[in-house]
Amino acid sequence: MNKHKLKALILTVGAIFMAFLMVNLNSQASTSRDQGVDWSKYNGNSGTFGYSTDKFVLSQAGGFYGGTNIPQTTYARQVKSAQQAGKRVHTYLWDGAGGNMTNAKAMMAYYLPRVKTPKGSIVALDYEDGASTSVTANTNVILAQMALIKAAGYTPMLYSGKAYLNAHVNTSAIVKAYGNCLWLAEYPDYLVRTSPDYNWFPSMGGVAIFQFTSMYKAGGLDGNVDLTGITKSGYTTASKAKAQANVKQAQAAKKTTFKVVKYNQRGVFYPNRTLAVRYTDSDKVRQVATYHKGESVTYNAVIIEHDYVWARYTRSSGLYGFIKLGVTNGHDYGKRVVY
Repeated sequence: MNKHKLKALILTVGAIFMAFLMVNLNSQASTSRDQGVDWSKYNGNSGTFGYSTDKFVLSQAGGFYGGTNIPQTTYARQVKSAQQAGKRVHTYLWDGAGGNMTNAKAMMAYYLPRVKTPKGSIVALDYEDGASTSVTANTNVILAQMALIKAAGYTPMLYSGKAYLNAHVNTSAIVKAYGNCLWLAEYPDYLVRTSPDYNWFPSMGGVAIFQFTSMYKAGGLDGNVDLTGITKSGYTTASKAKAQANVKQAQAAKKTTFKVVKYNQRGVFYPNRTLAVRYTDSDKVRQVATYHKGESVTYNAVIIEHDYVWARYTRSSGLYGFIKLGVTNGHDYGKRVVY
């Protein structure tokens, strides 16, 4: 090829590439890059605020540690404190389920009913320790948990470091399913930094929040920048409507595929709250009696419905009574002792 033509071709390709790059950068620059902080129990009941310009806070509700769900008692008060300060508040959970699907689902069943931030807001999985040796198992667990978060009406995200994700998770599958859903940490140093140094940006697809320092202010505080506007989830009309739609879609799918299960289990149930007794396994019928905390009921059958698990027992009148044992795949309303 003629050298002049080759040079012209190279210049043309270079110009096209630079034009594409500038469009991409301008598109990113047009997104409001709000900054905010994240808190755990170490930030106290009121949380540690960064700067008046910060727009959002992510507060830890608790986590799954060594096979046990351990909630953080600071969570509810941190959420209230951040809301009173006018911040967009979101939730995250320490995810120590590794590649164990049973533990992963139990974790979500425990925490999702306890989320204090608005529907549509972020519920992020903090997945940075405890992964199994199977990338497939780890990835499937995360996908299942994120599906449960979405079905509950929240915006799922995954927090970690780039190296950890690359070693233990098929991140491409996560991003394919949920788009820009990654919240990644990468620090250039441990000096106080009030804004991100993008030379240290953890370049990979799907990053929505960049945690750029653990020293946002003297004494230590995580600093984050929202790259896509995801922290507005749950705080705009559109995101609230989308959250409601996700819940309805999940409920419809559940009703389509769920089969009511009834089995002849016998035992004694000790309620930990006041519970209504119905004449069948439905909230839509009238109440016929009440059981209080400290009392007990001897039951002769268990029915698993779409939303609740019920116990059937024989009342003094000889008729059946039905009382809730708890939420299906969720928390219990007391203690069950099986014969």
